[in-house]
Amino acid sequence: MLEAVRRDLGGPFERMLEAWVIATRGGGKIMFCGNGGSAADAQHLATELTVRYVSDRPAIAALALTTDTSALTAVANDHGYETVFARQVEALGRPGDVLVAISTSGRSPNILLALRRAGELGIVPAALTGGDGGGVVGLADPVIVVPSRTTARIQEMHITLGQLLCSGLEQALGYAS
Repeated sequence: MLEAVRRDLGGPFERMLEAWVIATRGGGKIMFCGNGGSAADAQHLATELTVRYVSDRPAIAALALTTDTSALTAVANDHGYETVFARQVEALGRPGDVLVAISTSGRSPNILLALRRAGELGIVPAALTGGDGGGVVGLADPVIVVPSRTTARIQEMHITLGQLLCSGLEQALGYAS
């Protein structure tokens, strides 16, 4: 699988990193969302950016839409679970920000709706997914599709790619790492 990742993901990885750099340099933020293990990855990556990845440096604006239990439960109760991330994107996102939706299958309704809403609002709809990409293909750009159908392998690659993106962003912003 490593060879397939090297062969297939270089271009999408560079486009994702470029989106992060443009948003950050422009004063925007990077928002993350996902379900289950992908929610944990969303929190992990947002923290790497707001606190630090390797370098002690100024904070980078990032947040995980998976952490506000009051918002998640209120939106789910009042509007349906499929809208939990889209509603937060609408409230917190601004044109030029990036939404990174993390989904192993690319088929979660709440992820698809969040990406659609991000695009409508001028927020870059980006995604990390696996398999055939599911519904995020066509909604997200950039999108990194891990060439595997095994959830564990996809999740391993998502966190590895996420860490590499954090490192690349620090380097692009002039913070050696």
